[in-house]
Amino acid sequence: MQLHGWIIYNGSLPGKKFLDFAEWIQRAAIRKGGTATIYKNSELLSYLNTENLSLLKDERVPLPNYVLFADKDVYLARQLELLGLRVFNRAEAIAVSDDKIATYQQLAIKKLPIPRTIIAPKTFFSEEPTESVMQTAVDTFGFPMIVKEAFGSFGQQVYLIETKEQLLHRLQQIDGKPYMFQEFISTSYGKDLRLHVVGNHVVAAMRRQAVNDFRANVSAGGSMEAYEPSEYETKIAVAATKAIGADFAGVDLLFGPDQSPIICEINSNAHIRNIYDCTNINVADYIIDYIYKSCGDNGGK
Repeated sequence: MQLHGWIIYNGSLPGKKFLDFAEWIQRAAIRKGGTATIYKNSELLSYLNTENLSLLKDERVPLPNYVLFADKDVYLARQLELLGLRVFNRAEAIAVSDDKIATYQQLAIKKLPIPRTIIAPKTFFSEEPTESVMQTAVDTFGFPMIVKEAFGSFGQQVYLIETKEQLLHRLQQIDGKPYMFQEFISTSYGKDLRLHVVGNHVVAAMRRQAVNDFRANVSAGGSMEAYEPSEYETKIAVAATKAIGADFAGVDLLFGPDQSPIICEINSNAHIRNIYDCTNINVADYIIDYIYKSCGDNGGK
């Protein structure tokens, strides 16, 4: 079976890692015997009118058999789905993954292990943080605690708070954005696991270690080593991916007090170069195999 796919990434972001991910998927599709075209999200504009919805593109270009959506442009992903295309990952999965509060809610309803969390109330105007809300968080978690914005990447919107003064200052900086308070998992300070899930399987995993940071992100200077996950860690990572409705994802696990896994984050568009450098496993090949199998089951669309 030869399929043609579209691989969509966000061309407006700085750096080349997003294009790099798209190119890894494209090469995997070619190795599989298919073809794939890479598009920036700005090259496929969604068009709506009273009669129909469509894409503003060259009419000579046929629609693909599938779309690998390596972006967070949920509106475009949903437009493609409304046109009858099979999108990996689906728009809803991308949206939930991008919103950490929505992610934790989906994990909680499935009774999967997560840090204790308090969701901050939504505000519409810039104002001093509500004293009662802050005090509830302090009474519940004590210090240190984590303040985490709902939207953010590479650990940049996650803050370790050690005093009430720091807490007040940070909430003033967040200024109306959605965020949450969380317990600090001290047993996982500066270390975590990244498990790459495709379908029902963990296909690659690594252990990450920071030098002088409570976050273990490799992009923030952490180191990495290949890791063989336990049966339970594998089960948790696969269940977490399914909880947000994703076909594949990078699942980050913290080390709990008894070393049992606690889900930190799920990334529906996890980059795969680092895991390849660490394990010599090309996750792109597994993703394309999964896509081909899925498209074979439903005729490609």
